[in-house]
Amino acid sequence: MSEPLYLAPRLESRLAALLDSPAFLHSLVTALGTPLNVVLPDQIADNVRRFQEVYARHRLAGRISFAHKANRSSALVRRLAAVAPARPGAGTAAVGIDVASLGELQHALGAGFTPERITATGPKDPAFLWLAARTGVTVCVDSPAELTALARLVERHSLPRTAVMPRLAEFAASSGFSPSGIRTLARRSRFGTPSDEAGALLDLAEKHRDSIELTGVSYHLDTMAVSEKAAALETSVKVLDECRRRGLRPRAVDIGGGFGVDYLADGAQWETYTTELTRALLGRRAPLTWEGHGYGLRAENGTLRGALGVYPGHRPVAGPRYLDELLAQTAPSLGRPLATLLLENLYDLDTEPGRALADQCGITLAQVLEVREAAGGELLVRLGANARDVGLEDHGLLVDPVLVSRRKRPSDGNGPAAAYLLGNLCLESDLISRRLVFLPRAPRPGDLLAFVNTAGYFMDFTADHAMRQPIARKVAAYRADGAADWNWCLDEQYWPHLGAGEDTGEDAGEGIGTDLGGAL
Repeated sequence: MSEPLYLAPRLESRLAALLDSPAFLHSLVTALGTPLNVVLPDQIADNVRRFQEVYARHRLAGRISFAHKANRSSALVRRLAAVAPARPGAGTAAVGIDVASLGELQHALGAGFTPERITATGPKDPAFLWLAARTGVTVCVDSPAELTALARLVERHSLPRTAVMPRLAEFAASSGFSPSGIRTLARRSRFGTPSDEAGALLDLAEKHRDSIELTGVSYHLDTMAVSEKAAALETSVKVLDECRRRGLRPRAVDIGGGFGVDYLADGAQWETYTTELTRALLGRRAPLTWEGHGYGLRAENGTLRGALGVYPGHRPVAGPRYLDELLAQTAPSLGRPLATLLLENLYDLDTEPGRALADQCGITLAQVLEVREAAGGELLVRLGANARDVGLEDHGLLVDPVLVSRRKRPSDGNGPAAAYLLGNLCLESDLISRRLVFLPRAPRPGDLLAFVNTAGYFMDFTADHAMRQPIARKVAAYRADGAADWNWCLDEQYWPHLGAGEDTGEDAGEGIGTDLGGAL
C-alpha cells in the first residue's frame, strides 16, 4: 500500500479524554448498541465562554444564542441554560438560544430557558408565532407579510407587545443602505428581506408600534467571507440609524451564525489529501474514492473540471477566532473597526452560533460488524450504522474516525489499512465514506469506529428509520467535579446538577485499548 493519507481529527482535552476511555465506550455500546451518539454537555459551556471572551475583548454587550437546529440534544440545551448570565454592561454577553420551530421553542422553554433569552427564527406557522408572542420571545421576522401576520395575531388575541428583529438579506449594490462605491454582496437567500426593501419593513414597524417593538435587525449569510459579512454588518448599522431617525428604539444587530469549525488536526494533511485526490482523478495514482467519486471534480480529456464541493476541514480561523477577526474588520465606507462602530452607537451584538458552539461536544460510535478484502486489496468494513446516522459526507466533511479496539492487543506489525466504510442499509449508495479511509491497523469485528466532533449537524440531522434499522440513541457523558471517571445517563435524563458532585455511574472495567492513529 502507498503512503497512508490520514485526515486526523482535531481533539481538545475533554474529547481526547473520552476517546482514551475505551472500556467506558464499549460498555455503553454493550448496553445500548450502535449507532450511538455521546454528547459532552460541559464542553458547550466552555465554548460559550470562549465567545464571551471575544465580547469582553471588544467591550461589547449582547447575547450569544445557540442555534438549536444543530442538535436535538436535551443535555446540551439544559447545560447551556444553566450557564450563568453575564452581568449587564460593556464587555459582557448573555447566553440564549435560537429556535427555528414550534417544537424547538417548546423544548427550550422546558429545558430552562426563560423567554427573554430565546430568539425565534426560521419558517413560522401561526402556532409558532402565537407561542412566541404569548411567551414573550424575540421574533426575527423574514418578510413584511410575516411582520404583518404577527402584528395582527398580537392584536387579535390581546397578546403582550412582541419584540421583533427584521431579517435582512441580499445586500445588493442597489440598496440605499449599501456602502457607496463599494462592491457588496448580492447573494440570493430564501430567508429575509433584501436590504434595498428595508424601508417597507420599517414602515410596518411604525404602523404597528402598539403591537410590536422593533428592537434591532438581523441577518444571516451563507458565506465564509469575512469581507461580505463586514459589509452586511455595516449596512445593518445604517438601517438601525434609520430606525432611530423614525423614532424607533433599536438596541441590537443580530449577525446570525456561520463561524465555522476547525475539524482537522493538521493543515498539511488536508493540503496533501486534496492534492492526491486530484492526481487520483486524473489517473496519476491509485484511486482514492469509490467508483471514481470526485466530490464535485471530474476528469475530462486529461483536464480537471468542476469544483471541490467539500467543507474546508482545516479552518484555523473559526469559531470565536472568526468572530474576533470580523469585529476587527474596518467598516467598508465608514472607515472604523466594526466593534468600534457598534460601541459608538451603543448597539448590542447578538450572535447565533450552532456548529461553533457544538464544537468538540460529541462523537458517534459505530460497531464493526464485518471486514473483508476487496479485489483491489482495500478493505470493505461494514458498520452497525448507516450514512444517515453519520452525516459527515452529506455535509461535505472529510475526516478520519478513531479506531477503538475491543480489547488490548499487542502490535501485530501489519501497519496501516485502507478501507471503505459501508453502512447497514440494503442500498448500493449507503457508503459512510466514499473515500478510502486510512486506519492505523485493520479493524476487527467488535471494534468501534468513533466519528469525532459530530454534535454540530452530523448526529441526527438526517437520521431516520429506513428499512426499520434503529436510529442512534443518545447519551450524555460527564465527570463529577474533580473526578477522573466518566459517568453517563440517557440524554433526556441529564440535568446540569449531575456534573456537580453527583455520581450515578460505575467503573467500566479494564482490558480495552484505543488506536488513535494519526489523531494524537
